[in-house]
Amino acid sequence: MRPDATSEVFIDATLFMGMHSEDDAVRVASKAFFADRLAAGTAGRVVMSWEQVGRCDDLVWAYERGVQDDYYPFMDVLHTDLEIDRIAYEEADVRRAFTAPGLDGLPTHERLLLAQVIGRGGTLHTASPRLLGTAGLPVVPIARAGAPAPVAEPSFPPYLEDLYRRSLVLTVASEDL
Repeated sequence: MRPDATSEVFIDATLFMGMHSEDDAVRVASKAFFADRLAAGTAGRVVMSWEQVGRCDDLVWAYERGVQDDYYPFMDVLHTDLEIDRIAYEEADVRRAFTAPGLDGLPTHERLLLAQVIGRGGTLHTASPRLLGTAGLPVVPIARAGAPAPVAEPSFPPYLEDLYRRSLVLTVASEDL
């Protein structure tokens, strides 16, 4: 059984956009996460807050239109085919974000996300350089920037792998994830 099999598996924008990281260790590890979840079908279900979906769009919209046009078909198909529950924050999440001592010092968007994760008893899978250095939070790191890349890069199903390869015109610096 996977260690996350009994809790909600949350993802953030850093993990999703990590598939386009200029750092190969982060890119391949992020891609492997999504390829595995997609292959698992319903059992691969993940949860993503509406804000995190928007953070992905905000990052992509900073690129020129041609890059966006090459990127978005991949994002659209993966968001359709992968079991992703997109959810809003609840009032309890907002309250927890600003009262839970373990979240002190984090930026507001990370406090809100982690409050949501904690409230649902979940784990956050992330490529966030800042969150990778935190202790005592329900965070699962994907890969650290600069780490050795895995030997073999996983593949999506052919229809999606083709879109992914095309989408790689968009690359993101680790500090921008």
